[in-house]
Amino acid sequence: MLDQVTKVHDESRQGEALAPEATENQSYSKKFYIESYGCAMNFNDSEIVASILNQEGFGATRNIEEANLILVNTCSIREKAELTVRKRLTEFNRLKKSTPGLLIGVLGCMAERLKSKLLEEEKLVDMVVGPDAYRSLPSLITEAGTGQKSVNVLLSREETYGDISPVRLDNNGVTSFVSIMRGCNNMCTFCVVPFTRGRERSRDAHSIVREAAELFDNGYREVTLLGQNVDSYYWTSADDSETVTFAQLLERVALINPLLRVRFSTSHPKDITDEVLFIMAKYENICNYIHLPVQSGSNRVLQLMNRTYTREWYMKKVERIREILPDCGLSTDVITGFCTETEEDHQQTLDIMRFAFYDLAYMYFYSERPGTLAARRYQDDIPEDVKKRRLAEVVELHRQQAEINMKNDVGKTFKVLVEGTSKRSDEHLFGRNDQNKVVVFPRENFKKGEYVMVKVDSCTSGTLIGKAVQ
Repeated sequence: MLDQVTKVHDESRQGEALAPEATENQSYSKKFYIESYGCAMNFNDSEIVASILNQEGFGATRNIEEANLILVNTCSIREKAELTVRKRLTEFNRLKKSTPGLLIGVLGCMAERLKSKLLEEEKLVDMVVGPDAYRSLPSLITEAGTGQKSVNVLLSREETYGDISPVRLDNNGVTSFVSIMRGCNNMCTFCVVPFTRGRERSRDAHSIVREAAELFDNGYREVTLLGQNVDSYYWTSADDSETVTFAQLLERVALINPLLRVRFSTSHPKDITDEVLFIMAKYENICNYIHLPVQSGSNRVLQLMNRTYTREWYMKKVERIREILPDCGLSTDVITGFCTETEEDHQQTLDIMRFAFYDLAYMYFYSERPGTLAARRYQDDIPEDVKKRRLAEVVELHRQQAEINMKNDVGKTFKVLVEGTSKRSDEHLFGRNDQNKVVVFPRENFKKGEYVMVKVDSCTSGTLIGKAVQ
């Protein structure tokens, strides 16, 4: 399926409803219910929407029966997400028929492409709101309340929501995302993001540092700087007196406090610089972990994808990362069965995976998405059984590599940030190390948000298991 550019695409969170803040003591006369699908950027957008709605007298609820407003924050990256959203909208529409005054809205990436179908043809929703139009939600809600269908899917060249303090999702209270930019200028032919989220624009650097500092003051101990392509972040002040690159932003956030861990996602191979790598090496609290999507190991396919690099260039970038950051964790995205992909192309993808030896990989077979350049230019000509077979080979190779990577960590000691109780045992805690690997260890007297040195004594295919050491 299609590459999701802002990774951290947690399948367990798809359709998760935003909950009221634990510290919330304000009573609201109206309630909204919001489900989010897709990438971390979508979940962050839901937090922005919640903040806007709070100002309008709406409080969040996870009880759909008491909601006056139901919103679905959508994703167009993968076909599965769209099918799930349509199914949910049909269910919500049945509820609407028995609930006078209930409004239903679609937000996010599906808005522009499907606005006519959802509003006029299928009549599933009352309003459709694009990713750059969340500030107009109050007026759109008012308009929909009169029985009118309301739409705003205009894309912006300026909107970053930099002045809005997001309402945090009901999360672990330890890790959070901070959006640093919106949109994308990379016209990868398989990807719909430039058409659903618009052109790239960077958020005010001071507002980013301020948000990250507030998170730290509120007990959070890790932030992930989020963007479609974080390495191309470049902010210039209104009077042109100040410019900030991504490396400089990374350093500013790291300097907030040594106890605040910093991660980022996603890097485009053509844009990640030595300056970024040296800043990562300089600060202990910037995690040694890079998500570097390769998509394909074939130069011919990479050209068709408009990835703007060659396999040789990508491999040199991996070598440079290993040179400056020897213990850096590396993850990637892989698409199998892209248009015209041959067996030789596929073997080249397996070859580059053997070279990079990724710790983590997000692997999909290609499915054509309407509106992309690939859909307009190329024929989706690889049979599905071939796509799936090639994907199975990619997945199996990665499984073998991941198992070796995990076993190589047995006997090592890592600094782990405690994120909560292990899913399998209340007597164990879990967190992640610098390289983004999950580590489980006995609870003892440790608490969420603390750093613990853990020596690994065993592992599974996806988890390191150990004991705390002095």
